[in-house]
Amino acid sequence: MTDRERFIEIFKNNIKREGAEALLDYICGPQSDFFTAPASTRYHNNRRGGLVNHSLNVYDCLRDFLTRESVREKYGIAPNDETVAVIALLHDLCKINFYRESTRNVKDENGVWQKVPYFDIDDKLPYGHGEKSVYIITGFMRLSREEAFAIRYHMGYSDGTDARDVSAAFQMFPLAYALSCADMEATFFVEQ
Repeated sequence: MTDRERFIEIFKNNIKREGAEALLDYICGPQSDFFTAPASTRYHNNRRGGLVNHSLNVYDCLRDFLTRESVREKYGIAPNDETVAVIALLHDLCKINFYRESTRNVKDENGVWQKVPYFDIDDKLPYGHGEKSVYIITGFMRLSREEAFAIRYHMGYSDGTDARDVSAAFQMFPLAYALSCADMEATFFVEQ
């Protein structure tokens, strides 16, 4: 099963709310490069198809994190399957049509300049990171407050957001912390 097929299967099996079908049509449509986009320019999954692969990795990491007894019982983080799919699969929709393929000159092992492909940022909707994903999603379907905060703060302390805001969000919505952990696990361990 390809990453595209797995993403669509998980989405359809779990996300049933009003507007979900229209959102999936957008993600799969010709106006979106979700299934061919990289997840980053230089770091994790900086390759064609990296974004969908990263989204699936976050989904797997989040589901695994949520199986811990302490997470469910002690910390009270027990979202339903729909919420898990929504926040994990859709947290990086902000990266749709965000990158463009380009070339740059790099010296090879013999010191000779070579043109090599790479991804550059071409942000046509500069609306932040997590908040941009929330904005895109809510154009199609409603999010719970907990889902919106989880997606908004999935970068944790690493995106320049005021640390007090991140701490407050994590305390108010522990699922935001869980998604942030899953995103970091996928980025720094699964995809390295």
